[in-house]
Amino acid sequence: MFFAKRLLRFSFLLLASTYGYASDPTIVPEAASGFSESPTVRAKSAMAVTANPYASRAAQKILAQGGSAIDAGIAAQLVLGLVEPQSSGIGGGAFMLYWNADGKQLSSWDGRETAPRAVDENHFLHADGSTMGFFEAVIGGHSVGVPGVIAMLDSAHRQFGQLPWESLFAPAIELAESGFIISPRLHTLLKKMPKVAVNPAISRYFFNADGQPKAIGELLRNPTYATTLRTLAENGGNAFYQGKIAKNIVAAVANDPNKAGTLSLRDLARYHAIQRPAVCAPFREYQVCGAPPPSSGGTTVLAILGMIEAVEQERGALRGVDFIHTFIEASRLAFADRNRYVADPDFVTVPTNGLVNRDYLTTRAASIKADRRLATVEAGKPPGAPDLIDSNSPELPSTSHFSIVDAKGNVLSMTTSIETAFGSRVFVDGFLLNNQLSDFSFNPADKDGSKIANRIQAGKRPRSSMSPMMVFKNGSPVLAIGSPGGARIIDYVAGSLYRVLAEGEAISAAIASGHVIAMSDAVELETGRFSRNDIVELEKRGHPIKEGDQTSGLHGILIKESGLEGAADPRREGQALGL
Repeated sequence: MFFAKRLLRFSFLLLASTYGYASDPTIVPEAASGFSESPTVRAKSAMAVTANPYASRAAQKILAQGGSAIDAGIAAQLVLGLVEPQSSGIGGGAFMLYWNADGKQLSSWDGRETAPRAVDENHFLHADGSTMGFFEAVIGGHSVGVPGVIAMLDSAHRQFGQLPWESLFAPAIELAESGFIISPRLHTLLKKMPKVAVNPAISRYFFNADGQPKAIGELLRNPTYATTLRTLAENGGNAFYQGKIAKNIVAAVANDPNKAGTLSLRDLARYHAIQRPAVCAPFREYQVCGAPPPSSGGTTVLAILGMIEAVEQERGALRGVDFIHTFIEASRLAFADRNRYVADPDFVTVPTNGLVNRDYLTTRAASIKADRRLATVEAGKPPGAPDLIDSNSPELPSTSHFSIVDAKGNVLSMTTSIETAFGSRVFVDGFLLNNQLSDFSFNPADKDGSKIANRIQAGKRPRSSMSPMMVFKNGSPVLAIGSPGGARIIDYVAGSLYRVLAEGEAISAAIASGHVIAMSDAVELETGRFSRNDIVELEKRGHPIKEGDQTSGLHGILIKESGLEGAADPRREGQALGL
């Protein structure tokens, strides 16, 4: 009861903040929901930082029972799928880094969704060859990929779990049955996101009879989700991919009233999570590691940091507008490479090591001018790169990130997503299904017929921007961090890493600092976080500046000899809790 009252007080405090929205809700569908205080939290031995107090509480409980970081992560994800359903859940996918302290080994886990076997590269095209409209493509079973979260967590638990699998489901089951308090963020997105209540199942759960979303502070129960979790707890992760749950998923996708899909029982039964080598590169005295392709997060974050370091080695430390200018240019160059080369490495040759090669990044950085913006930015030719063409996809920011450290020094950094807010809007067995197929390029080829690397193909995993990161010094982890935010994740994470590692900022200050986003020609500065003088100086250098709210959800933990320091992003409703 105390915890429920505490969350309710938090909810009304957040509601009192002024809501702001990015200028284009199609590109940034998770509306801003205020900016609250989020100080650094300190702990002696263990910590969890997640996107919602309920989830942080669940992870803390597992850590207190002697659970490993992966145990706590499983409990957190199951709760997030209930209380933050717009962002992640068991109907989605994830990327995860895990540091095993006993073996001193870093593993990288790919729980990304896969395309159904029945799709072809014209999946998002009309009969006349034109591309589908955004909501036409995204909403409904047509956009659902095979979910990967449960398979990934099940596999990781078999290697690194300490507590019994079934015990990790208890917090979410209890909460689903007893009910949770609807937060301002969930209510805001239900109210402001277009086309949420598009089928009866999702409408009955989230909305009242008059069509209005259920109120902030109302208790919302989900006994159907509890039943699903009990099945998974008792029968293991395979019960998601075979049996009644799988049949219900396939039926919901096939019978979706908006745009039916082709997901099959065979697609679900054949799914498996993949362990891939993490992608790592040096930055100053650190080794920074991230998720490899099909995530573009690791390579692109590392490329930005590598180019900034190369510029600083040539010109000295960067501050103020000089740093912002360099960050913008490094980001533009890194995104140009990302857009051309990164896709599913099981289908395309991806020059992963070449994209973060120090000599290559030094050469790329040499093109960055000190006093003016590059007129055009094109992809380079990193070592090992094949001949490919550029591609883009919406990559929407309905995602969540959590960082966890346990008492034995195991560390988890996991970013998890269902794609756009409320995913495909397909609601089955108490959870939402993803719309991750829309992360593929809608066009399979360019005008001359050259194939795009990130085009949709049967069994393929779409490119992602999820960027769970882990930083090492002298072979030991010192920082775990990541964020939601679609393609903006990359700049959110790169900027925060620089502020912590290069400038020595406290983790809370680094996360709360104003964001700079430069994914293409446009440059976004977070509203109200930069002086008029800074904006004028950047415009003098040729940057087309636009201000807008940013909805990052950076959650990080610094690991020091004196203990742990963690912080949640003040732009969302997360919480850091420790032991």
